[in-house]
Amino acid sequence: MKLLISRFIAILILVFPGLLAMKGFLMMKDDIFNYISMHGDDAVIPDFAWLHFGGGLLLFLAGMSFLGGWILTRDRKKNYVGPRFREKQQAQQPPSSEASP
Repeated sequence: MKLLISRFIAILILVFPGLLAMKGFLMMKDDIFNYISMHGDDAVIPDFAWLHFGGGLLLFLAGMSFLGGWILTRDRKKNYVGPRFREKQQAQQPPSSEASP
């Protein structure tokens, strides 16, 4: 039962950023559509909602960067990534030449 609960929590941790990214994408899409549709109405002066669009962009980038980082970390652990995305190995430094008496 404990394994089932921990897997459910792990799924929720991945679903929440996905929902944030989806909401951000929909906010940006709606702003662009509303701006374009205002051009067909002569009674309204077209006005782009920059604050709403910026909030959507922020949500989208936050959610997608979390999911992308999670996938990259998982693939690094399983050694599925190419040489470009592998972690850099620290070079072994020789012991210092300073001799202690």
